Amino acid sequence: MSNGAGAAAAAAAAHRPYPLILLVEGCEESTLPLNQTSQEVIETWQRRCWGSDRRRMRGYVTLPIVVVLTAIGYLYYTTLFVLIDGWLGLSTAAGFANAAVFTALAVVVVVTYGIAVFKDPGRVPDSFSPDIEHSDSPIHEIKRKGGDLRYCHKCSHYKPSRAHHCRTCKRCVLRMDHHCVWINNCVGHENYKAFLIFVFYGVTACIHSMVLLVGSASYALHNDQEHNAGSFNISYIICGILLLPLTIALIVLLGWHIYLILQNKTTIEYHEGVKAMWLAEKVGNVYRHPYDLGIYENLMGVLGPSIFCWFCPTTKNIGSGLRFRTAYDVPLSTFPT
Repeated sequence: MSNGAGAAAAAAAAHRPYPLILLVEGCEESTLPLNQTSQEVIETWQRRCWGSDRRRMRGYVTLPIVVVLTAIGYLYYTTLFVLIDGWLGLSTAAGFANAAVFTALAVVVVVTYGIAVFKDPGRVPDSFSPDIEHSDSPIHEIKRKGGDLRYCHKCSHYKPSRAHHCRTCKRCVLRMDHHCVWINNCVGHENYKAFLIFVFYGVTACIHSMVLLVGSASYALHNDQEHNAGSFNISYIICGILLLPLTIALIVLLGWHIYLILQNKTTIEYHEGVKAMWLAEKVGNVYRHPYDLGIYENLMGVLGPSIFCWFCPTTKNIGSGLRFRTAYDVPLSTFPT
């Protein structure tokens, strides 16, 4: 081979896009060309590795979401046009008032549910790095073994305090409480209040509908006995079968999260605290949750600084979700008793 041909072959080889092999946990071996930019490489890898899991990501409508919206629609229709209309009548003052109140509750439920579904629960910035000398962070969460700062090897960044990696969303979430299949999203720092308000107004609407169901069913049975007619609607039975367990489940869920808020805990922190308390008692120490600032401070940290906006889903969360006040940096007078 001549020197000219050899030089041409060498130049062609130098510009040939050799494959880049990426071995990532949870993903099969992928081959990506080197002539792509770093952003293109990341996007290509995400398409290949997560293509089949897109339905799990935030903002995608899944079967549980369809079930929830269908249940809301059915209960709304039945409450207005079967229970209220059959008992009080929509044209009466009492019927119109109940219909207006229930419609307002249904609107708030749908709006807050939409926020909980589509709002990002809190993403850890790529540039985040824990500052152990920061005056606003007197304590830092560390690994149980080794005592190192918490680092997510799947996301390749440090974890802020109270952040956890979600295996379903495939990323770390700020102040993660849990992953909820009914919203196809994590409940975290940014959408926790919307989720809580959704449950609260859902309980209120269910109790209102339950009262109307009992009153309307009693009225229909009384009419049947007087006129020997069979006007008792099968919708009463279906509505009762759906409404009773739903009301009980939402009340239990609301009570659980009120308990957590009063102690400024997440569901994950509750389970971690149980183990920490057991370990502390084992060596004769007393465990106290470091983020418990007192009832009012705890409520304000989740629901907002203004008590008049606590039940409004549009108020902004306190802080960025990267750092949180602890019982070690509040005045002694505000320590929880």
